[in-house]
Amino acid sequence: QVQLVESGGGLVQAGGSLRLSCAASGIIFRLVAMGWYRQAPGKQRELVAAISMTGITDYADSVKARFTISRDNNKKMVYLQMNSLKPEDTAVYSCNTVQRRGSSWYPQSDYWGQGTQVTVSS
Repeated sequence: QVQLVESGGGLVQAGGSLRLSCAASGIIFRLVAMGWYRQAPGKQRELVAAISMTGITDYADSVKARFTISRDNNKKMVYLQMNSLKPEDTAVYSCNTVQRRGSSWYPQSDYWGQGTQVTVSS
């Protein structure tokens, strides 16, 4: 069964940077697309970034040019480098396997890890 463990969150001032990590197991990692999601209090979970099996990336408009998703298939890890952080980036960030249908990405697994909290102070 798939297991996803996120880490790297924390408290940072606006304009700062954080690098999130997601360790995956229980899947053939190199054959799946991966995505980072976030959920702020009182809001729905939203996709922040996705990366295909071949390394093609896709970003939500709100994070383009600030966030970078990457993967290491040998280590079964996916990363999210977050720069120029804003208070509105505050949320719990989680990773999941994703599938692209049309122009949208959808989570493939019902399993969600505990996520990692990112708090950006103004």
